[in-house]
Amino acid sequence: MATHNITATSRNVEGKGASRRLRRSGQVPAIVYGAKADPQNVMLEHNPLWLASQNEWFYSSILDLAIDGKVQKVLLRDMQRHPFKQQIMHLDFQRIDENAEIRVNVPLHFLNQATSPAGKTAGVVILHELNEIGVACLPKNLPEFVEVDLGKLELGQSLHLSDLKLPEGVTIPELKLGKEHDVAVVIARHARVEAEEETAAAEAPAEVPSTKAAKAAAPAAAPAAPKKK
Repeated sequence: MATHNITATSRNVEGKGASRRLRRSGQVPAIVYGAKADPQNVMLEHNPLWLASQNEWFYSSILDLAIDGKVQKVLLRDMQRHPFKQQIMHLDFQRIDENAEIRVNVPLHFLNQATSPAGKTAGVVILHELNEIGVACLPKNLPEFVEVDLGKLELGQSLHLSDLKLPEGVTIPELKLGKEHDVAVVIARHARVEAEEETAAAEAPAEVPSTKAAKAAAPAAAPAAPKKK
């Protein structure tokens, strides 16, 4: 497992005003919590942090977070971004207990798609239904990504979660919930079928909610009065 180093400095000031001042000075406020230790407020330099955030590993790997020179192993659990600026506003890091199972979303890397039977067939589209999956494992077994080999994928075939080859010690918690949770990861189908389904979905009439509600709320018609003789 590769090592990814992030540098931070402890901070004693809190509050929105203090966080705004940190951001104006090029720093990002953050908090580190978990592993039966007290939460700790820290700050990180924005520009190196922004560069790190452009990498896939930043979101799915265990990070070596050096706070005032002392390294703690953490996972990124939340990141707040500015609505329109290229600016990170706040981070949440969770400390890792080496002996406790963790659950993390890891990206999927698709291999050999172009050389597969489906990939070499004209008019076939290969759909990636998922781009990441949730896994459970000990920290030492956490993969940065899971490979999906599409080398034998054929038209009409699909690969599901249960078809993925996982590293030793890694499981997919979703599969323990029942067969209906064994969702498709990749589907190979005719592009024509895909286009027809999209057209049908777009043309399907949709009942206006207000009309539907009015129908449900409308009282039943009163019976006709008997004719006088």
